[in-house]
Amino acid sequence: MSDLKGLKVAILIDDGFEQVEMVDPRKALDQAGAETRIVSPRTERVRGWNFTDWGDKFPVDVPLDKARPNDFDALHLPGGVINPDALRIQPKAVEFVKAFFDAGKPVSVICHGPWTVIEAGAARGRRIASWPSLKTDLRNAGAEWIDQEVVTDGNLVSSRKPDDIPAFNRAMIDLFSRARGQTRSVA
Repeated sequence: MSDLKGLKVAILIDDGFEQVEMVDPRKALDQAGAETRIVSPRTERVRGWNFTDWGDKFPVDVPLDKARPNDFDALHLPGGVINPDALRIQPKAVEFVKAFFDAGKPVSVICHGPWTVIEAGAARGRRIASWPSLKTDLRNAGAEWIDQEVVTDGNLVSSRKPDDIPAFNRAMIDLFSRARGQTRSVA
């Protein structure tokens, strides 16, 4: 795997994120040397969803109100149905995501996570993989929905579901390593 030593990655989540879509990519990023931080509208703990029921609670490293996109080099957006649906109606979360796209920073997204990408206005003209139920949402936002385990389009890597995580992790780490130092600062 590529060396991501010193790369700072924000993981934006709210309650109801699909636990495996946060835990497995975070583990891969940490093993590659990245410094991952959970950013959340929750201030102390955020709770995962484990396929069919509530999962574990994880400590929030940076409350969203205090998070600054310029403090991070990349962004990971796990899915689950509850999490991205909650994030996309929170202006601070949408602004946080938009700032990464505006700065050309790499973003990884899986499953229902593209809902937040759509809300940030960053889906138009892109090829994006997601959970099949987002197909119409992505097309309506001007994106091309792709039914593949992983799709990389510029600074965005996307996948459909938990089964895609091994390929997704490889593509995410590759994108994040190639993008180091190629982003621009945003006020």
